[in-house]
Amino acid sequence: MNKLVALGIVVATAFFAAAPSIAQLTPDRLYYGINREVPIEVSVPEGKEGEAVIELLRPVTAEKAATASVLPGKVNLATLFPNLWNTKTPSLLYAQLSVGGEKIGPALVLQPMVSPKYASMQPGSREPKFSSSGETYSGLRIYIDKYVRFDTDKGVIEFELRPDVAPNTAWNFRELAAGGFYTDVIFHRIVPTRQDGQPFVIQVGDPTATGTGGPGYLIDLEPSNLPHDFGVLSMARSGDPNSNGSQVFVCLSKGGTSFLDKNYTSFGQAIRGADVIQAIAAAPIGAEGRPLDPMPRIKSASLVDAAPYGTGPKPITLGNRNSPSLESNQPAKSEAPVQR
Repeated sequence: MNKLVALGIVVATAFFAAAPSIAQLTPDRLYYGINREVPIEVSVPEGKEGEAVIELLRPVTAEKAATASVLPGKVNLATLFPNLWNTKTPSLLYAQLSVGGEKIGPALVLQPMVSPKYASMQPGSREPKFSSSGETYSGLRIYIDKYVRFDTDKGVIEFELRPDVAPNTAWNFRELAAGGFYTDVIFHRIVPTRQDGQPFVIQVGDPTATGTGGPGYLIDLEPSNLPHDFGVLSMARSGDPNSNGSQVFVCLSKGGTSFLDKNYTSFGQAIRGADVIQAIAAAPIGAEGRPLDPMPRIKSASLVDAAPYGTGPKPITLGNRNSPSLESNQPAKSEAPVQR
């Protein structure tokens, strides 16, 4: 019987030779109420030998929080890891299958469902203030980790989402992408540089291309601590902090966007497509950053399996490369925070 003490590491012995051909963990459903069973299907590559374990990994660092041995078939995560329900400080974790010491398939995102904090604007302030009436832990949302892929007319951009900093925003975005919302949508606002010369943002996500469209609903601002930097994906909104929907922007530099930190919900990082982001930013523009024909666009968006957690590509950076293409474009006049 596996025992878990304060998220320590527990490993038992379970060896096997062959199993199903699909290599990943699959949740039985999306939502699991607290103190219920958490059935998960364990599938292992055919011919793969060695000890099979599920590792609970912490975000970003992929540090092991707990480990339990498993066999192919149905397992109950709540039995393997009792602290999932017993913890007084629920936090997002990744459940990763490992066979013979090798991580196999995409991880599961284990997102705690906790009462959100509410953002409001104080008179005379441009920074939102977050308040909470208490935190209730209701259970887990569990889903397979995916990257979001933008196929644009300039090439491919791929994003790793960060549900650890903005869980509901990340979930909303991947659902819109999976549902086809971003099909044939133009980058309707391009601000290659601010007046001080700092690269700013490219913005997309409005099917009407007017800057006022959205998915027909709004989601609240989440207090993300992911710094805005080149390739970071963040939510566009109006002056109301809780007016987030489908419009997003991709940052072109840290220097040009750091003032947005904590005021806008950053929730993803590009892991592929630095040159594509720069190519879109270099598109000819008119007044207020409106691109001229032919307008750069997302042809389609899709979800692709993430690499085993902790083994995937790192967020892209500009490194020491310069971006003369950004400087050669006509800067937009507006330097206001990104708005719809």
